[in-house]
Amino acid sequence: MIRHQRGAALLVVLFIVALVSIIATQMGVSLQLQGQRTANIKAQNQAQWFALGAEHYATIAMKEMLNLSNGVIHLNQPWAEPISFPIENGVITAQLEDAQACFNINALISAPTSSATMGVTPASSEQTPTQSNGTSTSSVGDLAQAFTELVRRVNGNDTYNAEVVRDSLLDFIDEDTQARQLGAEDENYRGAAFPYLAANRFLADISELRLVNGVDIDWLPELLKYVCVIPNQHTMTININTIKEEDALLLSALLNITEADAQNLISNRPEDGYDDIQAFFNEPLLNTLQLDPTMQAWFTISTEYFTLRTETQYDQSRFFLSSLLRVNNDNELTVVHRKFGRF
Repeated sequence: MIRHQRGAALLVVLFIVALVSIIATQMGVSLQLQGQRTANIKAQNQAQWFALGAEHYATIAMKEMLNLSNGVIHLNQPWAEPISFPIENGVITAQLEDAQACFNINALISAPTSSATMGVTPASSEQTPTQSNGTSTSSVGDLAQAFTELVRRVNGNDTYNAEVVRDSLLDFIDEDTQARQLGAEDENYRGAAFPYLAANRFLADISELRLVNGVDIDWLPELLKYVCVIPNQHTMTININTIKEEDALLLSALLNITEADAQNLISNRPEDGYDDIQAFFNEPLLNTLQLDPTMQAWFTISTEYFTLRTETQYDQSRFFLSSLLRVNNDNELTVVHRKFGRF
């Protein structure tokens, strides 16, 4: 009997020892994970501070460059080249981009209402669309017309769809709830699988474009190469000195010319850009187009907004920061907004 009791006691002791060992192992693993998690958070926070430091450095460097450039911004200046900063246990990579080398969708808020139901005459892919007197048919258009043409050129020449997207986008960002001829308002979006309402305000981010009626995911990535959103900014000014040859489609849509002509305009641009915007308008092709003052106002040789994209690699941690910077009258750069995450 005593032997049985001793055996039972031994089993209890072994069970307790095993239980304590399991608990100790779990506590050790938990502490190890907690320690690793703390180290990761510390590294991520440090990477974030490095990115913010690069942002601050960029504002200082850009102010010095702007003071020396007399307001003329072009791609042959140092800001256009990516920069890498080696740091202990990592590296910071920063790239400045001209945020005005694209079509600012928010500028459509100021587009005339009468243009919302205008048709668009597709430009021939082989000839520059001009009237018999040599004046471009685009000279009587406006910003909404130019946006329609841009969409048409990326959606497979579907003019009807381009007009639907134009009217729907205008409805999406204007303040009223009255739908245009081919547009869409709240009642259209309430019927979606995941209902939502029209923004009825400036867009805050280009990703909102996916919500607009008529936009197709098949051609949206192509459109996103040429459009952008500048928060609370309703003007559209494109720096002709910073637009690249791969963006010729955008220029062709704005001027209603062929993409080949637009590429020629960009490739024949002076190496250091135009010193005067009138020099751009004096190009032989533009002389034949006879751009009206409204269209001429779309182009500039200076830049008010820059996008800084920063990637920090630090101690096996990566941090991505996208900052929209605005140039003030005294060439000071201020941060309009920041986006965190891969871009």
